[in-house]
Amino acid sequence: MKYSLRSSFARLTFLLMVSVFSLTVFGRMVTITNAALFCAGWPLCAPTDPLGYLKLAHFAFVGVAAIIMALVWRKAWREQRHHPVLLPLTTVTGVLFLGQAFVGAIEVTRAYPLHLVVLHTLTAISLWVSLLVLVIVSGTLEEDGVPAPHTDLRQRVRDFFILSKPLIVALLLVTTYSGLVAGSKAWPSASLTFWTLLGGMLAAAGSSALNQYIDRELDKKMQRTARRPLADGRLTSAEGLSYGLALCLLSYYVMAGYVNLLAALLSLAGIFYYVLFYSVWLKKATVQNIVIGGGAGAIPPMVGWAAATGELGLAAWILFAIVFMWTPPHFWALAIVRMKDYENAGVPMLPVVEGEKKTRNQILIYTIVLIAVTLLLPIFNLAGNVYLISALVLGGFLLYAAWRVFKIGGNKVAWTMYRWSSMYLMFIFLALMIDAVV
Repeated sequence: MKYSLRSSFARLTFLLMVSVFSLTVFGRMVTITNAALFCAGWPLCAPTDPLGYLKLAHFAFVGVAAIIMALVWRKAWREQRHHPVLLPLTTVTGVLFLGQAFVGAIEVTRAYPLHLVVLHTLTAISLWVSLLVLVIVSGTLEEDGVPAPHTDLRQRVRDFFILSKPLIVALLLVTTYSGLVAGSKAWPSASLTFWTLLGGMLAAAGSSALNQYIDRELDKKMQRTARRPLADGRLTSAEGLSYGLALCLLSYYVMAGYVNLLAALLSLAGIFYYVLFYSVWLKKATVQNIVIGGGAGAIPPMVGWAAATGELGLAAWILFAIVFMWTPPHFWALAIVRMKDYENAGVPMLPVVEGEKKTRNQILIYTIVLIAVTLLLPIFNLAGNVYLISALVLGGFLLYAAWRVFKIGGNKVAWTMYRWSSMYLMFIFLALMIDAVV
């Protein structure tokens, strides 16, 4: 295919590239001449020297480029919902553009910390790469896409909300906040709480959306997941991919800009672990998928701890181990209930490959180990009596549920185990929070 500017989308993206190039040139001139010294303030400033007008012009080009970027983004989401490359690429380019402006503003107010300087440079490089590819790809379009037919806005909002797996996100935020409180040994500030939870929410929601994008064909084969937005066709695969990528990128900018570098890197590691290591490869590769994959869900409490302390101590690793050991009995209980679903989809879950009896045995064994791990915190004097009593009581209830799965079997007791284990994790982390502040 030859490059051309026949479509209005191609012309608009080319205009965007020109505006970003002008913005880059003026930004470089501001840096070389130290023009920022003669025009203090953000986003507007009052020049005290002719050089100050360079910075003012830079601000003006930021505004022009932002308007054009918004128009490109709007046109892509209206006319290119089904395009597997243009929509995700436009969305990522828009987020990188916002990220570049965001990091630049934060750098000024934070006296240019090294990790933000590096992030600013990497974002600039990534923005230019994505923008050039976007211009080239859009130039291969012979004509504009057809605007999508009118759809129910409420339904679309609901579908994107479902794409985020809100119940899983909520549970992960509980563990994140528990790590934040436990690390602080007090109720953390409202600002730190807000940015940590916002970054965690974006990371978890974006990862969940990317997981559903990867599993969209597999989900069609399972009764439990067949009505998900991507599997059911209510959202296009390009929309799901774009949404997930946007949230994951935004989560890193929030964490790096307003929390700290360690928390941001841990959150990013969790995204890669869940999306690439688990969803792309591990889920269909081995019967130990849930055991090894449990590491992805175990990272959020470490993110909270890192947000509070800037480091990872023994307590943070024990919190990781708690969620890691909790994951297999929780999901194996669900796998017993939905064994036919997983069998039809070709997912090698333990009850499908090695039978329900062995799965019941493993649920009991992992539950016992989980309870032992929860007691490491008081053993190492990292938690007090409130947590100790709660861990023993909650552990007793969970052990009873696991024992019933082991002795009785069947879907009913397995479903009870699945529901109790969800509540168990939430309540034991709530107990950890209360223990940290009393």
